Amino acid sequence: MRRLAASIALAAALAGAGSAAPARPGFSAHVDNAWFPLKPGTVYRYQGVKDGRPSREVMTVTHRTAVVDGAPCVAVDDRLWVDGYLEERTTDWYSQDASGNVWYFGENTAELNRRGKVTSTSGTWHAGRDGARPGIFMFAKPKVGRGAQQEYYKGEAEDHFRVVSLRAAVHVTWGSSSHALLTKEWTPLEPGALDHKFYVRGVGTVLEQTVKGGNERNELISVSR
Repeated sequence: MRRLAASIALAAALAGAGSAAPARPGFSAHVDNAWFPLKPGTVYRYQGVKDGRPSREVMTVTHRTAVVDGAPCVAVDDRLWVDGYLEERTTDWYSQDASGNVWYFGENTAELNRRGKVTSTSGTWHAGRDGARPGIFMFAKPKVGRGAQQEYYKGEAEDHFRVVSLRAAVHVTWGSSSHALLTKEWTPLEPGALDHKFYVRGVGTVLEQTVKGGNERNELISVSR
C-alpha cells in the first residue's frame, strides 16, 4: 500500500513535468539494457574521491515508476556522502525504447550543507518542461565512435558521451574486466573537463573518473539485489 501511495505521489509531483504529453509508443520503465540494467531492488555502492575529499555513493533502483514527457520511467534514487555527510540527493528517471536504448528523462537534485539544509536545486530538470529534452544515456548496441547527448536543459544539464572502447581493462574493488565499455563524457557548461566511465555487461557502471579538469573518482564496491 505504501509503495502504491509513493507511486501516486511521484506521478502527481511530475504532473507539471511533461506527464500530460502524448504517450511515446515503445517506451517502457522496464530497463534491461545489457550495459545499464536497472532491475528494481538493486543497490549499487561506490566509494571514491570528490574534490580531494573521501566520498561514498549509494544508488538504488526503486520500484517506483512515473510518466515523464509521455514515457513510462523507473525512478533511481542516488545519495552522495562527502567527508561523512550527505552532500547530494538525487532522483533520476530512465526509460527504454523498443530498440533497447536507455533514455534519460530528468532528475530532481538537491545539494545539502553539513546541517542537512538544502542549499541548491540547480541541475534539476524534467523532459517536456521549459524546453528540456530527453537524451540517450546508453545505446542498445554501442559502437566505437558513436555518441549522443544524454540530456538537455539549457544552461543546467547538457551532458554528452561518446564510446571509446568495447574492450577496455578495468579493475575496481568490485572486480575486474578486460571487456569493459569505456566512454568519455563532457559538457559545454564545463569547458576543459572530461570524464571517463567504465561499464561492465550485466552490471552497469563500475568506475567513473575525471581525466581532465578536476579530481574525482568513483568506483563500484558492491552490488546487491
